[in-house]
Amino acid sequence: MYIERTNNEVIIRLPSYVNTDGLQRFIDFLCYKEATAKSQAKQTEVDKLAKDIKKGWWDRNRNKFIK
Repeated sequence: MYIERTNNEVIIRLPSYVNTDGLQRFIDFLCYKEATAKSQAKQTEVDKLAKDIKKGWWDRNRNKFIK
């Protein structure tokens, strides 16, 4: 593994035999960290938003599952 830091980014080089499933989970985690790095949201606010989104989805899709 090789890690290099430049002025604008961090470059990670891995050998091609590294498990891609595990690597994809790691990349997903890094994308999450990048997306939330500057967030000032509190966990309670995030939890409420997630609950509201799930409820809205259920309200729109309930008839597909319960007849």
